[in-house]
Amino acid sequence: MNKADILIIGAGATGLMAAYKLTKAGRKVILLEARDRCGGRIHTINEKSFSKNTELGAEFIHGDLPVTLRLLKKAGIAFNPASGEMVHYKNGKFDNDEGVEGWDLLMQKLKTIDKDISINQFLDKEFAGDEFNELKQSVRQFAAGYDSADPDKASTFALRNEWLNDDEEAQYRVNGGYGKLVDYLENEIKNASGSIIFNSIVTEVQWQPGHVAAITYIGTVYEAGQLLVALPLGVLQACKDQLGAITFIPPISEQMAAINQMGFGAIIKILLEFDEPFWIDKQTQAQAGKSLENMSFLLSDEEIPTWWTQAPEPSTVITGWLGGPPAAAKKDVPDEEILKQSLQSLCNIFKRDMEELKSKLVASRIVNWTKDPFTRGAYAYDTVNASTFREILKQPVDNTLFFAGEYLYEGAAMGTVEAALTSGEEVAKKMLNTPVINIP
Repeated sequence: MNKADILIIGAGATGLMAAYKLTKAGRKVILLEARDRCGGRIHTINEKSFSKNTELGAEFIHGDLPVTLRLLKKAGIAFNPASGEMVHYKNGKFDNDEGVEGWDLLMQKLKTIDKDISINQFLDKEFAGDEFNELKQSVRQFAAGYDSADPDKASTFALRNEWLNDDEEAQYRVNGGYGKLVDYLENEIKNASGSIIFNSIVTEVQWQPGHVAAITYIGTVYEAGQLLVALPLGVLQACKDQLGAITFIPPISEQMAAINQMGFGAIIKILLEFDEPFWIDKQTQAQAGKSLENMSFLLSDEEIPTWWTQAPEPSTVITGWLGGPPAAAKKDVPDEEILKQSLQSLCNIFKRDMEELKSKLVASRIVNWTKDPFTRGAYAYDTVNASTFREILKQPVDNTLFFAGEYLYEGAAMGTVEAALTSGEEVAKKMLNTPVINIP
């Protein structure tokens, strides 16, 4: 049967969490997923070529986040601290200075602004002198790398909220990978008689108050009284003729205008496994002047600037990260070229020969989430006035169309699995407070 109380488009963390809550409450739910798997931007692999539980997407729990930790505990899934040292490499050498010069002044200035502007406008206004050039560059790189944001569009208010509430000491990884949480939610939904249908690319939604028909690219029609759209913001922003894009009939012009005013960043993640962790060998120790055995994150000014290890767990995997406008500029660059640039960045940092490093490489995986048609980017960031657009999208359309996703979360954990789960939980509560509409 292709009829239900509620249809959900998208089986990422948001869609799964909503379906989990709704099915547990007795709603008949059909979840339509374009991929052949659940999880969306969560994707844990266990390929033979890589170490076990390699995260192609979400990897960290950034703080003591209530919804994520509560769900993990309920599922009986353990998580461990992901602690270690932040290492800086700039101007051709390892830098033992901790933090960025002027960061405290930046925090003070951020507290004084009462009108939201882009972070670039803020920096140009408050730090106009040449003596602040390094600080401004660091802030822009951080906004792009960590938040996947375009500094010309990113909200200063939102970044201030995030940076002032950041808990650097509380970082965790899920034992066995985030995929275990996806599996738990998927199994709970199915055990509650929910349906998850893979390879279902919805291209059109025909709706009227109290009735929705979702039509897939092969013409299959699914009907319900309500529809939850739990797709990544990048997919919702896709042009009509692009794979994954959805046309609403009749149009929902106000909601689509809000969607297109919100920020969605670009990300490329590079996973490299070597035959040994050369970043802790004697050559590196002599170069750095200390052991890097406890290094968790490595920040550099190389083409692929950000790297991290699996610290405190010993591992031969090192992960590269390129975010924001630099990642968007490389969206269509072949994986082979990204791999070459990644290895060259490591060669430059650790003073290694390219052929030597290639000979040590056991496995590699380039994850270009920005090129992926069912993601089209990384995660959301707040533009100026984003809160106004969120309020529009949080309001159901005639109690029939609902939206949810990490881009609708408000708080310090933006762009995280916590944001996605929280949004899914909130929209489920909202839908449970509306009458069930039975489709004949």
